[in-house]
Amino acid sequence: QVQLVETGGGSVQAGGSLTLSCAASGDTLWSYTMGWFRQAPGNEREFVSAISWRSGNTDYADSVKGRFTISRDNAKNTMYLQMNSLKPEDTAVYYCAGRRSPIRVHNSALYGYWGQGTQVTVSS
Repeated sequence: QVQLVETGGGSVQAGGSLTLSCAASGDTLWSYTMGWFRQAPGNEREFVSAISWRSGNTDYADSVKGRFTISRDNAKNTMYLQMNSLKPEDTAVYYCAGRRSPIRVHNSALYGYWGQGTQVTVSS
């Protein structure tokens, strides 16, 4: 069973950048799809991005395309989310998630492993 720990959240002004990390332990991620989701107060958890670990293929929500970049480091068993040109509407708790399948999906219910979340706050 894989355990996930996010780091890298914080507060930044609009237009700034942050990089989130998700370190995995307990299993190798070769057969996994890993994803980032976020949840703002009063909102449902929404898909941000996903990466198939073996192929490196990625998906992004339309709201973050061109601004966010998902990546992984096989040697470190760690996933990253580079967030540029941040907007106040990006403010949320960001979660990393994993599912034991190479198929990338956007439905959070299909991810069985979750980190504890990290807060990202973007001020205008």
